[in-house]
Amino acid sequence: WHRGAKGMAAAGSGRRLPPHSASGLVLRTVEMHTGGEPLRIIPRLEAAEEAVAGGLSLLSLRREVAATQDHVRRALMHEPRGHAGMYGAVVVAGEAATAGAPLAALFLHGAGYSAMCGHAVLALGRFALDYGLVAAPSCPETTVCLQCPCGLVTAFVPWDGHRSGNPVRFHSVPAFAAAIDLAVDVPGHGKVVVDIGYGGTFYAFLSAAQLGLDVCSSKTGDLVRAASAVMDAVKKQFKLHHPENEDLAFLYGTILTDGKDAFSEMPTTNICVFADEQVDRSPTGSGVTARIALQYHKGLIQLNQTRTFRSSTTGSLFTGKAVREAKFGDYNAVIVEVSGEAFYTGTATFTVEEEDPLKYGFFFK
Repeated sequence: WHRGAKGMAAAGSGRRLPPHSASGLVLRTVEMHTGGEPLRIIPRLEAAEEAVAGGLSLLSLRREVAATQDHVRRALMHEPRGHAGMYGAVVVAGEAATAGAPLAALFLHGAGYSAMCGHAVLALGRFALDYGLVAAPSCPETTVCLQCPCGLVTAFVPWDGHRSGNPVRFHSVPAFAAAIDLAVDVPGHGKVVVDIGYGGTFYAFLSAAQLGLDVCSSKTGDLVRAASAVMDAVKKQFKLHHPENEDLAFLYGTILTDGKDAFSEMPTTNICVFADEQVDRSPTGSGVTARIALQYHKGLIQLNQTRTFRSSTTGSLFTGKAVREAKFGDYNAVIVEVSGEAFYTGTATFTVEEEDPLKYGFFFK
């Protein structure tokens, strides 16, 4: 790019490439993906740093950023800079938010903010090492503690002394079964039976076959519409409870599966539809966490039995296993290890010109 830019500058009588002056917002990002699901990392957001310096916790910071800095999320997640499937993370430093961990993160998507994101944690583990956020990385693997809105997660990142590698794995917050065999009346589909699992955020799970669909062969649009109908129905008919903070007691998405929940060496396929009909391109890290917790609760898997999960959209794979039991409030929970591969796709500098009528993006379905 630099060579090309110099050539263009010479051809253009020494003029630099536009924009010549950035009077508005300038946002620099690192671009990654995990299993095809994008992650647009914002290494620094000054407003977040100032809020943390004032003593805000991460959950409080999440509310503050949503209230005062939502234009940043819209500018980077929505078109023309983003797209309907874009996902992001704001890296946060500062004792109040990180609670002793090297860094914390806020998770962004097209409709708002999440409490947990497994694909982002896998990518951020590599980012933390390569961008010098961990003081003394060790070979062959470095532990990276990351504070998320749902709690502390621990990533384990390959390190060869110079750069990070794959696969990355993480240990989740306590994951549990919130509801089993919950009968829900879904308009257009009648009665279906769902499980609700928590893996840092809550998901409803059911086989696509209950909706007359096949997670591997049905059109994505049909799967999205059906999953969204289930999510709306569950929200109306079931009240969620979080053991520690009711700010986290919301249904984030619906995951349609191939129904293969019993332990097998073969992959099981699913599609995650979250937020406002956004489709995860990866197998969904927090979804894998919640699904493992449900399978363990039902006695379908044992501790340290590894399952492979395939995304129906890209075919990418994550693995997951319950590594130990835990208590979380009144729930019998498990700590889940999720593993996957994250890759860099580039860096970017985005500008916002004040006179642009679409400067903070637009969004349509």
